[in-house]
Amino acid sequence: MSNPWPELTLSRWAETRDTLHLWTQVVGKVRLRLSPMLNHWWQIPLYVSARGLTTSLMHTGGRGLEIEFDFIDHVLDLRTTDGRRRAVALEPRSVADFYAATMAALAELDVTVRRFDYPNEVVEAIRFDQDTQHHSYDAGAAQRFWLALVQAHRVLSAFRSEFIGKASPVHFFWGGADLCTTRFSGRTAPKHPGGVPNCPDWVQELAYSHEVSSCGFWPGGGDEGAFYAYAYPQPDGFAEWPIEPAAAYYDKALGEFLLPYTAVRTAADPDATLLSFFRTTYEAAAELAAWDGASLEAGPRH
Repeated sequence: MSNPWPELTLSRWAETRDTLHLWTQVVGKVRLRLSPMLNHWWQIPLYVSARGLTTSLMHTGGRGLEIEFDFIDHVLDLRTTDGRRRAVALEPRSVADFYAATMAALAELDVTVRRFDYPNEVVEAIRFDQDTQHHSYDAGAAQRFWLALVQAHRVLSAFRSEFIGKASPVHFFWGGADLCTTRFSGRTAPKHPGGVPNCPDWVQELAYSHEVSSCGFWPGGGDEGAFYAYAYPQPDGFAEWPIEPAAAYYDKALGEFLLPYTAVRTAADPDATLLSFFRTTYEAAAELAAWDGASLEAGPRH
């Protein structure tokens, strides 16, 4: 394809985006219940796959279980290592209905999951089994979103390969509905202040226990979403650091650098444009906070 970055105009899919966000929280909380704890909550994200978003392999009662949002056939595919399978249709349906269908599919597969009731990191947290407010699903829009994640995943993976220190996988955190990777300096960080809507402060304290430079893609920023980059703790002078490309800017309210998805999608070289954003914002964090670049950085890999 001449330009594989799909258009994501918010006015055409805002309701689908919000419904899908909550559906991913339902599946993400299944993974949370079935996965052993890892540092910075790395056991809970979803991952971009060749068909959508997947939990990857989980374990239950001596069997393996994988749950995948399939945005080609538009089903939630639940598969176990003993060959059993169930599917929940991805179609216009309420969060309450999706939640009930997913729990029923797990029960039919003899998978027991401790009950969970509410979403996190949303301003209005409606119980999953009572949420009839969110019920939209535009299959074409959901598929375009996934294809955008495929492209973002590719560039984030290339950027991640330039760092040989501790770095997270490229993963999709269903709390904020963002695809990201995070680099670590190796130093501990001051206690995070928390304050995320409907999320206990200790969750953020664990996530940000160490100094980081993080970047990713968030579909909630701007008309088509935005790429972002931030540092925690944020060093003095971070907001004033010269970054690329010209379309990027520092958002004081968020405390992050943002680059509109539209600017990447319409660029002559989207990959180079996005990599310049990731590299210069990381440079701001690493240089201003005196990271040990000689032992952490490998440089571009081709």
